[in-house]
Amino acid sequence: MKALSAHDPETKSSDIVSENIEHLKSLFPEAWNEGKVDFEVLKQLLGGLIDEREEKYGLNWHGKRRSRQLALTPSTGTLRPCPEESVEWDTTKNLMIEGDNLEVLKLLQKSYAGKVKLIYIDPPYNTGKDFVYSDSFQDSIRSYLELTGQSEERRRVSSNTESSGRFHTDWLNMMYPRLKLARTLLCEDGVIFVSIDDTEIAHLREACTEIFGEENFVCNIIWQKKYAKQNDSKTLSISHDYLLLYAKRLDAWSPGELQRDEDQLRGYKNVDNDPRGRWQSVVYTCNKSRAERPNLYYTITNPFTGKDVSPEESRVWAYEKSRTVTNIEEGRLWWGVHGELEKPRLKSFLSEVGLGIVPDTLWMRHDVGDTQDSAREVAALFGAPVFDTPKPLRLMQRCIEVANVGASDLVLDFFAGSGTMAQAVYAENANDQGARRFIMVQLPQPLDVNNRDQEVAATFCNKLNVPANIAELTKERIRRAAKAIKDTKPAFSGDLGFRVFKLDSSNIREWEPDRENFAETLEASVDHLKTDRTEQDILFELLLKLGLDLCVPIEAKTVDGAAKQAHVVHSIGGGSLLVCLSRAVPPADVEPLALSIVAWHQELKPAGKTIVVVRDSAFADDVAKTNLTAILQQNGLDTVRSL
Repeated sequence: MKALSAHDPETKSSDIVSENIEHLKSLFPEAWNEGKVDFEVLKQLLGGLIDEREEKYGLNWHGKRRSRQLALTPSTGTLRPCPEESVEWDTTKNLMIEGDNLEVLKLLQKSYAGKVKLIYIDPPYNTGKDFVYSDSFQDSIRSYLELTGQSEERRRVSSNTESSGRFHTDWLNMMYPRLKLARTLLCEDGVIFVSIDDTEIAHLREACTEIFGEENFVCNIIWQKKYAKQNDSKTLSISHDYLLLYAKRLDAWSPGELQRDEDQLRGYKNVDNDPRGRWQSVVYTCNKSRAERPNLYYTITNPFTGKDVSPEESRVWAYEKSRTVTNIEEGRLWWGVHGELEKPRLKSFLSEVGLGIVPDTLWMRHDVGDTQDSAREVAALFGAPVFDTPKPLRLMQRCIEVANVGASDLVLDFFAGSGTMAQAVYAENANDQGARRFIMVQLPQPLDVNNRDQEVAATFCNKLNVPANIAELTKERIRRAAKAIKDTKPAFSGDLGFRVFKLDSSNIREWEPDRENFAETLEASVDHLKTDRTEQDILFELLLKLGLDLCVPIEAKTVDGAAKQAHVVHSIGGGSLLVCLSRAVPPADVEPLALSIVAWHQELKPAGKTIVVVRDSAFADDVAKTNLTAILQQNGLDTVRSL
């Protein structure tokens, strides 16, 4: 039985560096010599693809190398379950995670890499105010707890003003590692939308092009965020923001079509009672000259008048003559009710073009909402403006539609803020009876009732008797959005819940000797697990570290030992993980416990390999642990680990 410590790879978040090295080894084994990369050999194997120029095109800034390393550094934290703050904990497949999104993205890598269809983020715009996110190589979880007021010390981050000389640098250092980690979570046909304004759009696009690849840039969408003009503006009144859209692999993704509205459908009629249904006519010429396309210049006979007609010299017919003959035979050319048109038009049938239309890059407020709409939506749920800059619900729904999110796909927003994307997922599911899932991540940024900009939000938290931070408001928005859908669509029986998790330090104790109380430190270190953590805390850390979904089914059975002591065994993922975290397993209970685990495993019949995990300090001695391991291995359970 292998005992796991806080330093073992199995108890850490995904180690992207090690994974990259293994991929490189598998692709280019010749480039490895005594465990090191031979770059000269690698250059030869890559041929002319190595760029050794001193001056290269690209975006560089102070701290870029460190930002890249941050994305590659495994997290030392975990996610602790909070069923008491959740909605429909036992059945929901949705997640609301409270914590620093950099650490959370690292922790999600093993369980959700390659599984997210849509990522939408609305990061803090670079306005010159204080940055909440303070990334650190050392003690990242401790820094996070201090930053959010969850520990005794409280850090204040420095202002990101233009006068500091690091205005764009600080913002890029915050965004870059998060975008790197986000890419790995996307499935092959997944996409990411990033909301941004003019301040950082140029830098953001360069950073995204580097991370996602220039070939995977889709478009830069313009969103009309408001209608009212700013007459006090010193230059022009700004009415728009941007949504930058990139695909994980553009050749694997296709956008979803948008439904035609009534105005777009109004043009389709059936004045001649064509059995193929409603149609509208479109021009039958194209803007090419006779000299350019002589094969498209010919005469067509008007069947009503018998007159041969030709295009103007500056235009030609849209199709070659053979195609036109087919169109005539199929009754697709329209000359008017009585042949009164000078030139034919082509009948375009609604049944053939479909009810969907290709999305464009200009999203107007009357189609997707604006800031006034979003303010009204928040007010309808809360009765107060508790969020500063929420996005409208229809904007989020448009992102879901354009991303082509399927009925059971996963959506991620790791700057969740007002939680509009969660409400949009609920709304889309209620519209088509889908089962889309979401993961929302939000920093518990403290709110100060004495701060004029935060007073309303902080006061609202106080009325709810919850900690005054933005994450609490995010959770409350999702709860109220779910209730609103239940009230307006009582027939909808889909998932309107979410599981709450909170970022914290690992449940596995690290070796931190106290030199003044060394004997006490040694005694405390006998148990690798922290004493203030529950079995549920430890179970979900195992899920994360072993790459299982945080909403995977968990069953529990109670086993009575020979010493009349009950032991709870947990089955996770249909038996792929079997866990017993009893604090004490007397020697007399070892065999009945092991045989009970074996029997349950045989009953569950999991398809893949099963891992058994027990508490290391629960056993009286190594003999007891060895006996348990031997019984399990004799019955096919070869992978046994202790914590």
